[in-house]
Amino acid sequence: MGVNIRGRNFLKLLDYTPEEIRYLLDLAKQFKNMKRNGVPHRYLEGKNIVLLFEKTSTRTRCAFEVAGMDLGVGVTYLDPSSSQMGKKESIPDTARVLGRMYDGIEYRGFDQEIVEELARYAGVPVWNGLTDQFHPTQMLADLLTMEEKFGRLKGLNFTFMGDARNNMGNSLMVACAKMGINFTACAPKELFPAQWLIDEAKKIAKENGCFIRLTEDVEEGAKDADVIYTDIWVSMGEPDEVWETRIRLLKKYQVNAAVMKLAKPAAIFMHCLPSFHDTKTTIGAQIAEKFGLKEMEVTDEVFESKQSVVFDEAENRMHTIKAVIYATLC
Repeated sequence: MGVNIRGRNFLKLLDYTPEEIRYLLDLAKQFKNMKRNGVPHRYLEGKNIVLLFEKTSTRTRCAFEVAGMDLGVGVTYLDPSSSQMGKKESIPDTARVLGRMYDGIEYRGFDQEIVEELARYAGVPVWNGLTDQFHPTQMLADLLTMEEKFGRLKGLNFTFMGDARNNMGNSLMVACAKMGINFTACAPKELFPAQWLIDEAKKIAKENGCFIRLTEDVEEGAKDADVIYTDIWVSMGEPDEVWETRIRLLKKYQVNAAVMKLAKPAAIFMHCLPSFHDTKTTIGAQIAEKFGLKEMEVTDEVFESKQSVVFDEAENRMHTIKAVIYATLC
């Protein structure tokens, strides 16, 4: 029997089987080929979706808007100033109103419970564009990118360096466990994922013939990796006061040329973006002035190297999000 996820929410990969994730990846490949070859695919004419953004984004917003328009979907974007959600109107009430008007709802914001609550009341598919705990649409893009580069997923060695208990560390650990990828979190112990999630990921990994490993040792973490992945050290919404502590904890986990040499010769570098690899951003310039650090989670040398596939990842957000929209609304 084929995979059918019509009407399903897309809130976290813990909710999806490896077979369902594979279905979405294969669908994304088809849409990518059609996009590249100029083949129209306005399969969802007459559908409408709304994007609720409590946290701003370049890639997530553009990916959802272009994916929707390519599919023939009407798209409404609501930023924090354009919606009464959580201020004058409760989340359940907002969900029930939007569910009467739209065929699907995307949420990008803070606590996972918000998107889960939207899903309980909306009556239409709800998609998680990012919460503080999980980032499932990014996971599909990352998996697709790895498969494009290596021709497979199962058996790859993947290392995440940095704050391993943020939404990316959490989500990547689950994604790797689901798809048979050996996952290593290389981070200070105080920034390891929550124990309940580690236990759940290890259980899933065992079922899929891979392992979950956590280490504080950079050499151990990076050795023989096929993929080295990192993320910014302070996530959106966190106070500026945490920069000093986070830099102290994570400075030695910076992805630089020495780290990449520890990985396999054909290893790739990945990052979900945005990245502080130079001082060409406001925050980058401020950090350089205050802490004397001109490159943070990754050096410019690695970011701009041939091993870097960060812009392939960024493009794949569009193709994989298109697959999620289509598969849940068709």
